[in-house]
Amino acid sequence: MANEQQNSLDVPAVGRSRHLADDLLAEADIRINGDRPWDLQLHREEALDEIIARHSMGLGETYMRGDWDVQALDEFFYRLLAADLGRRIKNWRNAWRVLRSYLLNLQSRRRAFKIGEHHYNLGNEFYTTMLDNRLTYSCGYWPGANSLDDAQTAKLDLICRKLDLQPGMKMLDIGCGWGSLIGYAAQKYQVECVGVTVSSEQSAYVKERYPDLPVAVHLQDYRDLNESFDRIASVGMFEHVGRKNHRTFMEVAKRCLKKDGLMLLHTIGKIEPAPNNPWIDKYIFPNGEIPAAGQITLAAQGLLVCEDLHNFGPDYDKTLMAWHRNFEQNWPRFADRYGKRFYRMWRYYLLSCAGAFRAGKIQLWQWIFSNDRSRGVERIC
Repeated sequence: MANEQQNSLDVPAVGRSRHLADDLLAEADIRINGDRPWDLQLHREEALDEIIARHSMGLGETYMRGDWDVQALDEFFYRLLAADLGRRIKNWRNAWRVLRSYLLNLQSRRRAFKIGEHHYNLGNEFYTTMLDNRLTYSCGYWPGANSLDDAQTAKLDLICRKLDLQPGMKMLDIGCGWGSLIGYAAQKYQVECVGVTVSSEQSAYVKERYPDLPVAVHLQDYRDLNESFDRIASVGMFEHVGRKNHRTFMEVAKRCLKKDGLMLLHTIGKIEPAPNNPWIDKYIFPNGEIPAAGQITLAAQGLLVCEDLHNFGPDYDKTLMAWHRNFEQNWPRFADRYGKRFYRMWRYYLLSCAGAFRAGKIQLWQWIFSNDRSRGVERIC
């Protein structure tokens, strides 16, 4: 398989002298031009200097150019991240991106719609072929599931049960995506649902798919919300909020949540505060920022009460691998439209993230918050 991938590029692995990268990668049991699925096949020797000098940005951009390949890219990243090689390499070229995230509000109202335009508006047809049948672009829940559709349905039902949805309630979904949760909750739990998104493609899709359900979708920034709801959910959107706006998000939730209400916050999380991967920031999720647990609890302090925290990060590894299989299977439909560089970028995104979850460097959390200190909530997993 590795040889087939190499030949498809018409570029042979290069002969070369030993490099610092050889020694670093050896700590992760990765060999350059080795014969195992996770070994790096090098096509341009100068790429090693760029990777050492520019760290994650250099690694991603040299891959996008075709300077190297790995058959099992997910396993390559698992080993790379589990060995914590990032701490061994100084990354001064990306210092401005780190400093910028502290000085500027990268998720301000003015920038709020950038992520929709850059990432979520790629085209509904593209996401339809990669995601499950409801277009759920967040981690599935895999215990007992045999397919991506099963895992995503289980996740949606888990959310509804955790929120204790009852017929006649009104639920808000902050960052509703293509409407999988609001469509499911309205149909299966007989609740009225309102979703907000910053993607015009998502908004149009929701309106077209759920015309006969009590579902409304608004193309707006979450900070403009000022309506009362029995329940609030936010699934895979908090990663776009940013530390400077965490408190504002919780204030909006407090403002919109009835006194006896509950909110479920489903988000990717980091073990400790750290700057985002600069390659992901530039090419996939501009201005995104994965929160740490302490940042979330501090943002909610004095506003909402944490009733439960559920971590099922390993399930995101399985979800990303399922998305990748769908992406590869359906890529011929989009090859002429998006091109080879996009293919390599998207493959790198999906499989590097799968490796990161596999290594435990990032987590997947579901938080339950109440608006009433005396309420008490039954734990459901």
